[in-house]
Amino acid sequence: MTALPRPGRCAVMGILNVTPDSFSDGGRYLGVEQALEHAHEMWARGADLIDVGGESTRPGASRVDADTEISRIMPVIRSLAADGVAMSVDTTRAEVALAAVEAGASVINDVSGGLADPNMAKVAAETGVPWVLMHWRGHSKDMNALASYEDVVADVRAELLSRVDEALAAGVDADAIVLDPGLGFAKNAEHDWALLNGLDSFLSLGFPVLVGASRKRFLGRLLSGKDGKPAPPDGRENATAAVSALAAAAGAWGVRVHEVGASIDAVTVAAAWRKGSPVV
Repeated sequence: MTALPRPGRCAVMGILNVTPDSFSDGGRYLGVEQALEHAHEMWARGADLIDVGGESTRPGASRVDADTEISRIMPVIRSLAADGVAMSVDTTRAEVALAAVEAGASVINDVSGGLADPNMAKVAAETGVPWVLMHWRGHSKDMNALASYEDVVADVRAELLSRVDEALAAGVDADAIVLDPGLGFAKNAEHDWALLNGLDSFLSLGFPVLVGASRKRFLGRLLSGKDGKPAPPDGRENATAAVSALAAAAGAWGVRVHEVGASIDAVTVAAAWRKGSPVV
């Protein structure tokens, strides 16, 4: 089984969207050359994984077919693997995940938690790579209509446990499972803050927890200016780093971010705070 990165602090996963329509950087890294340059920049700044995705999962995004997804990410993954860069693949499709792992990706980051493709569990079990199971209730175009909960922390926890049970039944090693509460996916701002406040409920399950808050809408709304307009995505970096520090202090395994430098500093400070001494 492939092991998760464990850098001695909360891990930092750098987002690489090889897409034309992601919510904050769509189109910026669609070309292979631009994508590789950005990936190497994040790696040089200390990212522990580069999370390579070829399909946008922003609210309202349209789906692309598997061939398009593969054609976007495979040249990038092959090149990064040849350069020794550690990667995860951000996909909900088993065939894409398998191709990526065979080309050098070492983690599957599945925002659907296996619900979008019933073959994903088989791929995770057979390849033995860590599998991030995110809380999910539907594809991007439908998710906003599904943000209804009796108790968002309890409900998300129960639904994630259901995904864990199915993964284990399919032969996935328990040590390969990572949980993600899915901030912003079928959640409103109140739900997102409740989930962050309730991270202990997920950590208590005994699995590594990944937190993905980078540049998300709930941060923009919190940082609304005097005119009442939410802060734009590129104005949410300080808030993202703050969430990274809070998640790391709570004991999260990792954070997924666009700007890795600030979050690496943030989680390093959090690690020193948790230990009560400088990180060695």
